[in-house]
Amino acid sequence: MKKPLILTSAILLALVVACGETAVPETASAPAAATANAGPKVGDKIGEGDAEKAARKAEKDAEIVAKAAEAARIKAELEARGILSVGWEDLMPEGEEERLAQMYQSQMATLYSGAAIAEGSAADTSVQIGTFNTVDALNGVKVRIPGYTVPFEYGSKAEITQFLLVPYFGACIHSPPPPPNQTIFVRTDTPIKLKDLAQAVWIEGTMLTQTQNSDLADAAYTIEMTSIEKYEY
Repeated sequence: MKKPLILTSAILLALVVACGETAVPETASAPAAATANAGPKVGDKIGEGDAEKAARKAEKDAEIVAKAAEAARIKAELEARGILSVGWEDLMPEGEEERLAQMYQSQMATLYSGAAIAEGSAADTSVQIGTFNTVDALNGVKVRIPGYTVPFEYGSKAEITQFLLVPYFGACIHSPPPPPNQTIFVRTDTPIKLKDLAQAVWIEGTMLTQTQNSDLADAAYTIEMTSIEKYEY
């Protein structure tokens, strides 16, 4: 009776060992499959790699170099034609910015003094603040200056021979006019059409320290325009 029991125990032990051996590969393969399908973990590198960053930086550097080269080319061309490239700050004589700041402070003190402002009164209107002080050295000089156009006539078919040039969009229309010495009266013998007032332009012509008055704004400078072109940002 002992031999059959021993034989049965041996068979059972063999089956347990066999089952254990076949179960080990299945258990070991499960973590491998889970790892293969796992998503990004904390610390994993996400986004563009070093190569992509280097390529993007090289592209930006190339754009900067190209713009600098184009600016140098334009400057050389203007100098060859005897045209001076000027900015709006160049139209302000020495000490004008300080005087203008004082005038604005005085206006703010009046507006916020606590006194009621009557509708339609002088205090209720957009007053042009500033002076007609100009830079005498610019008189009679051929210049090139960027700005926004403000026509006296509107309409897609309107042919303009006179308009204002201002340093920012909306001046004299949606916001108070800039100072007279930051406003330029432009006139041309060849009529033009101003279709997109939001588009900045380059104006070339002869600068005159000549005052012009209009219902939109007063100008301390006048330009006799010879050309106009789109301002490329």
